Amino acid sequence: MSHNSFGHLFRVTTWGESHGPAIGCVVDGLPPGLSFTQGDIQDLLDKRRPGQSRFTTQRREPDEVKVLSGVVEGPNLGELISTGTPIALEIQNVDQRSKDYANIAQSYRPGHADIAYDMKYGLRDHRGGGRSSARETACRVAAGALARLVVPGVTIRGALVQIGADRIDRANWDWDEVSNNPFFCPDREAAARWEGLLDGVRKSGSSVGAVIEIVAENVPAGLGAPLYGKLDADIAANLMSINAVKGVEIGEGFAAAELSGEDNADEIRNGPDGKPVFLSNHAGGILGGISTGQPIVARFAVKPTSSILTPRRSIDANGQEVDVMTKGRHDPCVGIRAVPIGEAMIACALADHALRHRGQTGR
Repeated sequence: MSHNSFGHLFRVTTWGESHGPAIGCVVDGLPPGLSFTQGDIQDLLDKRRPGQSRFTTQRREPDEVKVLSGVVEGPNLGELISTGTPIALEIQNVDQRSKDYANIAQSYRPGHADIAYDMKYGLRDHRGGGRSSARETACRVAAGALARLVVPGVTIRGALVQIGADRIDRANWDWDEVSNNPFFCPDREAAARWEGLLDGVRKSGSSVGAVIEIVAENVPAGLGAPLYGKLDADIAANLMSINAVKGVEIGEGFAAAELSGEDNADEIRNGPDGKPVFLSNHAGGILGGISTGQPIVARFAVKPTSSILTPRRSIDANGQEVDVMTKGRHDPCVGIRAVPIGEAMIACALADHALRHRGQTGR
């Protein structure tokens, strides 16, 4: 299977399956001399880790990361210094229950990649979906922790802004609230509503979709390139590669189609320091594929988890019509744990473009 890597100068290759002994990644292109600890990676992995509330899968994975290469010990306790060589990271799988998938070994789960994998490769790993499982995204979060080292001073934060048809009230947006509820929700009132909503979804054995918003602040102007190296194109590609993502927008996104030219254009004035100041940010911090210095704002939509208890019509590998009911431990809303994944994928895109920009302009 090809296409297990993304990025150009900051390049990430992931490996492993949902029910294999381990998963991991190799990060190539991290400049030498950057200091970090294993805890810096672990803190972000813990945000994505399953089983932290009743609203996510109860698979119990500690997601403890091991740094296998590409570093030397620093002078401080626990400090690691990048050497500029590939950094290999490993995360053990310790709570697989492959028997939960025995009943669908020959059947295709509607909404899953089962049938597409079989059509392409002539075989598939039915145990949790193998490479198509969201388990692989832990590797991306680990890589994203290293990507942040390339863009110091840039703040990348994500929040869940919609579950099903229920949206937050943006007037209530509070970044501090994101860490106070199990949904990464910036609106306390919406988070309270979502508890009842997801309890009902979970008890019925069904699922619901979500929308996540990622904001990157203090991004330097000039990242990205016209036409075929656009920053927003790479951000969109990175976010679309996340499991279950079916749509991405930058800035106003699809809502821009409803605006007039006067409303959509971000007007500009000179700031007190002589630098340009934008009076709005409908473009989401990117114009012509190049960052403007404004906050980069991206949103992505995650479909409802396809593994549900309601029987759905399908076929098996022999072409026989069957009803499929997926057992096992699954997220009633996979969008919740997608927040740190989205942060990581934007961090990787920014790191890659920062290195490209440095290589082209020397800055």
